[in-house]
Amino acid sequence: MNYFIDAILSAGQLVLSFDEGIYAVVWVSLRLALLATLIASIIIIPVGIIVAVNAFYGKQFLLQCLNTLMAMPTVMIGLVFYGLLSRRGVLGEYGLLYTETAVILGEICLIMPIILNMTIVAIQSADGRLVTTLKSLGATQTQLILPLLRERQGVILAAVVTGFGRAIGEVGAAMMLGGNIQGSTRTMTTAIALETSKGEFELGLALGMVLLLIAFMVNFIFQYLNR
Repeated sequence: MNYFIDAILSAGQLVLSFDEGIYAVVWVSLRLALLATLIASIIIIPVGIIVAVNAFYGKQFLLQCLNTLMAMPTVMIGLVFYGLLSRRGVLGEYGLLYTETAVILGEICLIMPIILNMTIVAIQSADGRLVTTLKSLGATQTQLILPLLRERQGVILAAVVTGFGRAIGEVGAAMMLGGNIQGSTRTMTTAIALETSKGEFELGLALGMVLLLIAFMVNFIFQYLNR
């Protein structure tokens, strides 16, 4: 017990001392997770709205696939992209493996099913008269997006926040695709795994504290905006 308490105190000192090594890793994690969340949201939210307001063959199967992908292990995504981006892979000629781009691609694919599924559920739970009215006024598919986005902005924002939380807490794909390179692709989660395996428990605990603090701040901002 004394060892654990001493480790917590040491970790707290590292956080409060604004250790350069710790906050360099934090900045990399935030940058990659924010970029992945932004790109995924811009692409997938309009798709989710269009899927929700239209009936088509195979829609139920698509929703079942999304539910399955939401539970996909991150190492599986890392494995697939590793095969695509490795030197002998389809995209190997671009040299993306062990770069920030590779980590962002992995995180995008990880959070896309989450944001898409939650967006579809949000739109389907909205007042059905809104879609009927918009269509009766001659709204096109793209013109439906903005009014529905405004109507369900709180729930869709929750989907984005959930996606960001999954991205910043991801470890499997980031380790496999980024290579845990210091100053480039070393995120908080991969650094925690590395430092703990090296016996640097205090440093790993300090990074975990910062990760929890970021999660708390993101959820606090979300609750404030939602009000």
